[in-house]
Amino acid sequence: MNGNKRAAPQPNQAPEGKPGRVRIEDVAAIAGVSMKTVSRVLNSEPNVSEQTRKLVEAAVEKLHYRPLPSARVLAGRRSYLVAMLFDNPSSNYLMEIELGVLDACQAQHYNLMLAPLVYDAADIVTKVESLVMQSQLDGVVLTPPLTDDSGLLERLVALGIPYSSISAKEQNRHVGVVVDEIGAVCALMAHLVELGHTRIAHIKGHAAHGASMWRLSGYREGLRRAGLRYDASLVVDGEFSYESGYAGANALLKLPERPTAIFAANDDMAAGVICAVCEHGLSVPGDISVCGFDDTPIARQIYPPLTTIRQPTREMGRMAAQELLKEIRDMGSGGVVDVPYTLQVRRSTGSARR
Repeated sequence: MNGNKRAAPQPNQAPEGKPGRVRIEDVAAIAGVSMKTVSRVLNSEPNVSEQTRKLVEAAVEKLHYRPLPSARVLAGRRSYLVAMLFDNPSSNYLMEIELGVLDACQAQHYNLMLAPLVYDAADIVTKVESLVMQSQLDGVVLTPPLTDDSGLLERLVALGIPYSSISAKEQNRHVGVVVDEIGAVCALMAHLVELGHTRIAHIKGHAAHGASMWRLSGYREGLRRAGLRYDASLVVDGEFSYESGYAGANALLKLPERPTAIFAANDDMAAGVICAVCEHGLSVPGDISVCGFDDTPIARQIYPPLTTIRQPTREMGRMAAQELLKEIRDMGSGGVVDVPYTLQVRRSTGSARR
């Protein structure tokens, strides 16, 4: 090993020849701008030219500068902390959303707090209020079904806390991200009909989620477009969990005339369906085609790999957080982003048996 090799400077370690910690003054001197301009760039504030922003970012990178959280709070009267509130049985979905929110927060030097809640608890609004006040949150990201809790939304507005929602119902869409879930399910149904399926069952999601309503509507609309009659006996309740998908499939497989295809409202339930079908001595897709929604990692990890609708959950988390951070910086600047979906056809769907 070369004994003269020098280690790269650690974050906020002064470059060689300069004692002490790298300061914002050092960044300003290298970039040739004022300390206030450096602060505005670090806080992603508007009205900074692209050329100036690049000069400051290059200086930050060269000096390995990282602003002290305490200094940022004092300068901007913010905590630089946001929370992601959730109550969802699908760990795959939540992990992808969380990673996306974290991507956006890290890019803009924000910290992220995860706050698990019980959606139908009587004290949920009080708990969120305490969380906001004690942690001095700058804003929150809401995931389904919290996106449509009217009492919670009203309290956040009263407290002046910006929030961004993922897949909120239409009346609650102010800042956040949405997907055309009805159109997506219609595309999935068209795929099954093209394969010759006419007896298609559906396992619904949690009743409190807007997604459950949209996916049921898409299922019914897909049948209508194909000229197929809606049969209530082919629709069973679910909870967006593996266990509820397994239970729903068992109920459907006991029907006098079983379905040839089952659409579960998310991938976790679809995985449970595949297990139940196999336990009944049937094959997927030879006897029954199975499909889901979300395209979370489990869709590619199970066998056969799952035909599903891909809504880019990590990207949705990232964009929801980006819109929240816009809203925090300048109230009214955040908006609702419509995210495209993709039909992912894999080996869990095949031609209907004649």
